[in-house]
Amino acid sequence: MLLRAALIWLCLLILANINGAVREFGIIPHTGPRTGHIISTLLLCAAIAAVAWLSIRWIGPPSPPDALGVGLLSLGLTLAFEFLAGHYLFHKPWSDLLADYNLAAGRVWILVPIAALLSPEWARRFRT
Repeated sequence: MLLRAALIWLCLLILANINGAVREFGIIPHTGPRTGHIISTLLLCAAIAAVAWLSIRWIGPPSPPDALGVGLLSLGLTLAFEFLAGHYLFHKPWSDLLADYNLAAGRVWILVPIAALLSPEWARRFRT
């Protein structure tokens, strides 16, 4: 089950990168950075929920705690990639990485890890 969940997470990683490209080259030039960030975040959350909906039967968590485990795996992989790859691979300063979580500045990126955590149980509950 967790191996399947990790494979689905890799698909989400690809979707997240596509979302980032769409944000930078398609959304922000028309809306500006702040609105582009919000739109992109909501699109990625919708993509995470859609992938969970489509894949939850294949992943096969038999119970709510198992689905939560899938969500925790997705959350952990998401945060690890975002912060570790963001800092060490893409050389972004920690302050820039943390800035996306500043709700007071209108940054709503916190919704993405929340979606990663909760979508598997939501999909299991309504899809299986």
